[in-house]
Amino acid sequence: MELDVRNKGTIPVSHHPDFSVQGYRVIRELGRNHADGRITYLAYDCKSQQSVVIKKFNIAHETTDWSGSKAYEREIAILQQIEHPRIPRYINSFATSEHFYLVQEYKNAVPLGAKCNCSPTEVKQIAISLLEILVYLQQKIDPIIHRDIKPENILVDEQLNAYLVDFGLARQQSVKIAFTTLSAGTPGFIPPEEQFGYALTKASDLYSVGATLICLLTNSQTANIGHSGLQFPKLENHFHPSFRSWLWTMVQPNWKDRYPNATVALAALQSIPVTGKASVIEILLAAMKLKKRTAMLALAGLGMLAVGLTTLIFSQPGGATQQLEESQSLIDFQ
Repeated sequence: MELDVRNKGTIPVSHHPDFSVQGYRVIRELGRNHADGRITYLAYDCKSQQSVVIKKFNIAHETTDWSGSKAYEREIAILQQIEHPRIPRYINSFATSEHFYLVQEYKNAVPLGAKCNCSPTEVKQIAISLLEILVYLQQKIDPIIHRDIKPENILVDEQLNAYLVDFGLARQQSVKIAFTTLSAGTPGFIPPEEQFGYALTKASDLYSVGATLICLLTNSQTANIGHSGLQFPKLENHFHPSFRSWLWTMVQPNWKDRYPNATVALAALQSIPVTGKASVIEILLAAMKLKKRTAMLALAGLGMLAVGLTTLIFSQPGGATQQLEESQSLIDFQ
């Protein structure tokens, strides 16, 4: 008689990698990026007796940029320049034949994407906390641009303090970005200037912050923003016009129409309410501001349409170009 020993006295097999030689014990998986084959683990540092985060890179999937650097090498170089309490610090790194591992400080916080139903006041608190981090990054001698700010790359603790993670796409403002890495962020959160290959500025990350706040305020998923594109939401009437105007400024398509940097955006947000009724003067000023920007966008759209139609007309067989050439030939013949 054959005994069924399934689930009886068996020792569960751990599917996590063994880092005992490196001095770490994996506790659980925190998340994974299926497209890039990257996995993030929560682990225990046997030496320091502290929790750490270990990020696994698949060496075979990692491409090099124009300088010959791998993604994980660029991330380490950026993290080694950062010392901020709300950016997990770089601790260590090691490699195997197939994978590279980056070890960082662990923060007891959850991804913003997993936090739902934030009140308007909580959204403002999170926004202020996030902008404070950007102020630090932008005030460095060579400002650092994160390039991938979205709910999944922001952690929030119980006090609503924001932590910025995943600097895999981050660049110093002076460093030239390879063409192959353009628009390498998340669709819907990438500033238009990056999509079209223009130089990034301190206002570039502000666009991504604005898109992230829109996700919170509308309880939208990151994937939905990516598929449909970023659209300015029709916020409910209880939102203060000054806050609507502030958020609208953050996500302007032209970076020149946004706040110039995180310092200015932070100062503007701190002084305005998120909800409540506005005075008649505040309503009029906000309406004039929005109408002015809407008119500018409309004019820009009409201009692009006119250029497109002109190009189409002149490129068509028998179109304006051919008629002009025929007219000129007739004049020359006479």
